[in-house]
Amino acid sequence: MATRALVNARVLVDDGFRDDLAVLLDDGGDIAALVPASQARTQADEIDDLAGGWLAPGFIDAQVNGGGGVLFNNDTSVEAIAAIGRAHRRFGTTGFLPTLISDDAEVMARAIGATRAAIAAGVPGVLGVHLEGPYIAPARKGTHDAGKFRVPDAAEVAMATSLDNGITLITLAPEQVPLATIRAMAARGAIVVAGHTAASYEQARAGLEAGLRGFTHLYNAMSPLQGREPGAVGAALEDRDSWCGVIVDGVHVHPGSLRVALAAKPRGKLFLVTDAMPMVGSDDPAFALYGEVITAVDGVVRNAAGALAGSALDMATAVRNCVRLLGLPLDEAARMASTYPADFLGLGGRCGRIAAGLQADLVLLDESLAVRSTWIAGVREDVA
Repeated sequence: MATRALVNARVLVDDGFRDDLAVLLDDGGDIAALVPASQARTQADEIDDLAGGWLAPGFIDAQVNGGGGVLFNNDTSVEAIAAIGRAHRRFGTTGFLPTLISDDAEVMARAIGATRAAIAAGVPGVLGVHLEGPYIAPARKGTHDAGKFRVPDAAEVAMATSLDNGITLITLAPEQVPLATIRAMAARGAIVVAGHTAASYEQARAGLEAGLRGFTHLYNAMSPLQGREPGAVGAALEDRDSWCGVIVDGVHVHPGSLRVALAAKPRGKLFLVTDAMPMVGSDDPAFALYGEVITAVDGVVRNAAGALAGSALDMATAVRNCVRLLGLPLDEAARMASTYPADFLGLGGRCGRIAAGLQADLVLLDESLAVRSTWIAGVREDVA
């Protein structure tokens, strides 16, 4: 007997949304079964009527620099990670990687330690850590501080890959780091991806062969695709095995370029990220990074030099943008925010789908595609 049945929703399963299913949850935080809606009342102790909303797997964001007024670089604590998670949960994110922008080794070690402690303490949603730099290219630095850039030695590789209870995602420039180092990071269990890179096509291909699994915010801060020099973008679009994160905010990448990527990559290899900064879930449009005040104006986040400095994007808005800007059906947009990032992170057997045996990480959207409720490990939280 399941403890709870979620009924009267359009449920996203592998073949699309279904309105004839009930989702049964057990008391351990997992999905017990999907059953015909007519059987729900005989299968569960309690019934939750979801009023005809869209029920999708909870969103998973692999690139979250901050939220709720907190920037991870400025506060590498368990409390900061929890605050970031709370802020993004309001927008459907039930799993995330707190992301550290290029910084000193001491800050990196603190960030990894805080992530380890947050996971051990059961902070809702935290899946691991994303180290975005500092092993990146000055020519494609964006808002990163080039004074932090370096090539890691063996001791730093060991530190950067030391998280033992969650995922480690590392963004680096393959032309800046020896291929042996990429291999070593991958051998230690890290997911290594290319980003903030000026790599030639050949250098990007060599990185893929050494163990790169994908590309951070495709098109942004990387060598572009040109007729005689395909660059990192060309290597990313050509390679059928690699994953690409994309920022669908209408600012970072033109919708036409995103449609090209959707056409080029196999289905499931393009997934949504926010690259979110502290103003997501906060009323304050400004924050400090490397001692510089950065402000969002009309939803666009730039530093004083005019470079894009992350985003003010939340995952629910990214999903809506996929529908409204790219013309994607809602089921595919939702998969780009849940199923595909789960697969990229190696978590497809735990989350990212609504199926029996998976963790009950869910998001309920209304007719306007605004978030109404989320579940993390079966625990519901409604958006006020």
